[in-house]
Amino acid sequence: MDLTQYLDLFLAEAREHLESLSEHLLRLEKEPENKEIINEIFRSAHTLKGMAATMGFEQITELTHEMENALSLLKEEKVRVTPEVIDVLLRCVDLLEVMVRDLKEGKSESRFFQDLLEELQQLSSFAVESPQEVSSTATPSGLEFNEYDISVIQAAEENGYKAFYLKVGLAPGTVMKSVRAFMVFRNLEDIGQIIKCYPPAQDLEEERFEDEFEVVLLTQVSREKVSEVLEKISEVRVLALKELKTSELISKPEPKKEVSQEQARESLRDFSAPRTLRTVRVDIERLDNLMNLVGELVINKTRLEQIGVTHRISELLEAVEQMGRLTSDLQSLVMKVRMVPVEHVFNRFPRMVRDLAREMGKEVEFVVEGKETELDRTVIDEIGEPLVHLLRNALDHGIEAPEERIKKGKPRVGLLRLEARHEGNNVIIEVEDDGRGIDLEKVREKAIAMGLLSEKEESYLDEKALLNLIFQPGFSTADEVTDVSGRGVGMDVVKSKIESLNGTIEVETKKDLGTKVKISLPLTLAIIQALLVNVGNEQYAIPLSSIDETTCVTSDQIKTMQNREVMFLRGMVLPLVRLHDLLGTERVSENGEMYVVVARKGERQVGLVVDSLAGQQDIVIKSLGKFLEGIPGIAGATILGNGQVALIIDVNSLF
Repeated sequence: MDLTQYLDLFLAEAREHLESLSEHLLRLEKEPENKEIINEIFRSAHTLKGMAATMGFEQITELTHEMENALSLLKEEKVRVTPEVIDVLLRCVDLLEVMVRDLKEGKSESRFFQDLLEELQQLSSFAVESPQEVSSTATPSGLEFNEYDISVIQAAEENGYKAFYLKVGLAPGTVMKSVRAFMVFRNLEDIGQIIKCYPPAQDLEEERFEDEFEVVLLTQVSREKVSEVLEKISEVRVLALKELKTSELISKPEPKKEVSQEQARESLRDFSAPRTLRTVRVDIERLDNLMNLVGELVINKTRLEQIGVTHRISELLEAVEQMGRLTSDLQSLVMKVRMVPVEHVFNRFPRMVRDLAREMGKEVEFVVEGKETELDRTVIDEIGEPLVHLLRNALDHGIEAPEERIKKGKPRVGLLRLEARHEGNNVIIEVEDDGRGIDLEKVREKAIAMGLLSEKEESYLDEKALLNLIFQPGFSTADEVTDVSGRGVGMDVVKSKIESLNGTIEVETKKDLGTKVKISLPLTLAIIQALLVNVGNEQYAIPLSSIDETTCVTSDQIKTMQNREVMFLRGMVLPLVRLHDLLGTERVSENGEMYVVVARKGERQVGLVVDSLAGQQDIVIKSLGKFLEGIPGIAGATILGNGQVALIIDVNSLF
């Protein structure tokens, strides 16, 4: 059989299992007594081994098999969970990730890992002196019968059915256990109805179980027939088969709950309905194509709307209004399909933080919150690198060594927090530590030494303006260069990456209390609401997410401060930028009122002077292509309803 057609499916599922292994190994290090975590790790390793064996990937199969042997020692409490044991298992996960990546790139899986196999085999040297014997029969039954279950069985008995309890076991080393469980369910449903199972059906489907599971079957056939239909399945054995009586299930007299025959049948139907696959994997390129088509639909809807207004065709406007509602729903649906939880990015950080902390001799508690927060896939793909820089900085510059923290009266273990949450149409990501904070005096001295500040300028620079200097290229306050940081590369890269995503970044710090970096990102980069403005003979789009308000101003209301044009807006000085000068368009006469679009970046505002406002509209962002990308002040282009191209103003770069 040609298995290459299943390679993409194998790679996708293998990555999920490797993520699960890494995450649960880190949890196990913190909770070494938690048996459920060990079981979860064992299941992931076993499933990966079965998948690799089916595909014929011998080295992955061999490595995961040795991991299983090592995990068995942990399960049986013959080996204690120590950081050294976790180190070995994490190195196995690293190597498996490399092998899977090689397969994706079309290389062979061959990797030299004999040393790692020997380390796994030597884990028995960590053995506990008096291992606790664990009997295979010690696990209690997971089946519990409530009043409703008993009523259903009783109603079935009255209709000529028998209730059988079955404990089914799979042969040791069974590959693809979920398939065997499915065959058991299918054969049993040919002769009756399954009303209860443990573990739950979803756990069986996803192979989150050991080599045994239990079911309760309602049937009209004999005990021998039930046993016979299961014996036909290879690698399956019946460990227990017992007929259940309602009288045995009731431990003490309880008021009988009346269940009608129809209710009993309905209940049986619920349990016996076949489970269908509720999710599908879709290539991201197909979603991009779908988004482009929806974008074209939005453009053409705007075009039809314009034709209806120009020619005053009321029937067309009514149809376009209905079409507008449908395109809005379709657009919203496509947006949701493209949304991905930030968990996909956040899951890689606990391992990185653990390894760096051990390397630096620091003790850190890493807290991740809001992993379920969703972002557009295009944004998700880009935020990993900036977050790596921020976390490494917090570990190296921020959090102190344990001895230094104790001297300062702080807890020995430092706190590093990564949080994501929704705020309006934006997602906020915060990286916070309780370390030494940023030394503003040191920033000031370094800025003067680098020529970024004159002594006159630094005298009136506030704290926020000083902090913004750390985003300058080549800026670093580290006294020495390490493998982690100190080369002045990092914060400028972070800022440029965040701003390329139409996001903003702010820093708050307090000496010896810690630092917080707050990143604000738009939910999506594909279709946005924008304000269309006229500048000279051209039309431009300004994203609504960057606009606070619009106002009017006359030429005599414009003042000059420090050679800059400003206006007063409710007692506040607002700097003005004439888009004519910025964009090089011809200026219209200034006899009457001018329109001002008040745009915001963080806590700062600027007034963009334009000739007129053309209205609000949904626009589809189109890239300018590699030849024109990176032009300051321009974030992209959009196609208007009349077919013309309008450039989108990048408000962030104007500041």
